[in-house]
Amino acid sequence: MKLEWLEPSAFLGSIAYALIGVVMFWLCFIIVDKITPYDLWREIVEKQNQALALVVAAMCLGISIIVAAAIH
Repeated sequence: MKLEWLEPSAFLGSIAYALIGVVMFWLCFIIVDKITPYDLWREIVEKQNQALALVVAAMCLGISIIVAAAIH
């Protein structure tokens, strides 16, 4: 029984794709934050806007699924 995921090339490839996915996710979030007419972080954290937090959470899940599918 050979553990393929322990091979250095597979492990480093997984780490590289994970980093690419995180960078792509943050870039998409920053773009969406710039497109909206208000500061998302201030609205969610300081003003406790739960509806906006739910919309941003759904957007984050959607972006994450798209990035994961593109990388996979």
